[in-house]
Amino acid sequence: MRRALVLLAAAAAIAHAERKSGSPLDHLPKNIEALTHFGERADISPDNQRVAFMSKSFGDAFVIDLKSRSIRCLTCGVPGAAFLRVMHLPNGDYVLIGPERFKDLRTSRREENELWYLSSKPGSKPVRFGERMSEGAAISKKAMKISYSQTSAQNPELPRGASRLVVAEVDLSGGRPRLTNKQVVHESQGQGCTLEAQDFYDNDTKLTFSCYEPKGMASVMSLDPRTKQVVNQSKAPGTYNEPEGIFPDGTYTLVEADRQVQKLGGEGGFRQIDIWKLRLDGTGKDFTRVTHFNDYEGWKASNPVVSTDGRFMAFQVARTADEAGVGYGIMLYRFR
Repeated sequence: MRRALVLLAAAAAIAHAERKSGSPLDHLPKNIEALTHFGERADISPDNQRVAFMSKSFGDAFVIDLKSRSIRCLTCGVPGAAFLRVMHLPNGDYVLIGPERFKDLRTSRREENELWYLSSKPGSKPVRFGERMSEGAAISKKAMKISYSQTSAQNPELPRGASRLVVAEVDLSGGRPRLTNKQVVHESQGQGCTLEAQDFYDNDTKLTFSCYEPKGMASVMSLDPRTKQVVNQSKAPGTYNEPEGIFPDGTYTLVEADRQVQKLGGEGGFRQIDIWKLRLDGTGKDFTRVTHFNDYEGWKASNPVVSTDGRFMAFQVARTADEAGVGYGIMLYRFR
């Protein structure tokens, strides 16, 4: 009887949970610190010494040294820079993602989104790879290897609604950076699952990717390109689960998820997300909440990446009213 009353009381507490007023930045736990007070879409260098990030959507790329905390602009010498993402290559250079110029939100983020190479040498200018792609990319921490997705918006050869995952090698052996050995490793024929590459794992033999579904939902997926085996790792239809940042042993991935709306309320989807950790065992049962920014009205945490030693992650503070990827500062989270 007593156990039943305790369970009923707990259920009542969950049912009446409400989001807090104020800002999560005023109530940070000891293992979270604000690294910058501007910026979005962080990426940690393979040696864990620096974090690259964007100043804003369709803006400049920056990098911050984690020891000195000095910040350097990577693209301020490019007039009208309109990039969306910056990511490290294992040799210390960078991959930029975005259009050459900003036209409008839809065209610049979809049809004209492309891949660029940027040398780490001061004063270097971005060089086109000559490949258009959708959203973000997966880049190996060990090899010059990249995976990206394409839809019919970037590749007219694809049927409307179709998407595909491509794996390629970054070749710097000639006078101009190139993507070579391009292979299509997975395809989706309809809008029931639009693909986006996320992370390599298991010594680059496997890949996580997002499956964007109707009504603004998403699932965490994994792919073995050799066997073509695809596994739905989140197994939570009707909810939002996007993999973002993987642990170095490949056992867990971080996920932008809306699972907390079951307790806090809200419509769910990418606007009501926090960072969760999911074990990649194919059951979808081992989900652990990592951040609690969405406990505060109007706030969320998003776009996490994990260091190659697994000791910390970088992520961004964001607002629920904004579009995906928009952030207002880079945070460091040290795993206990």
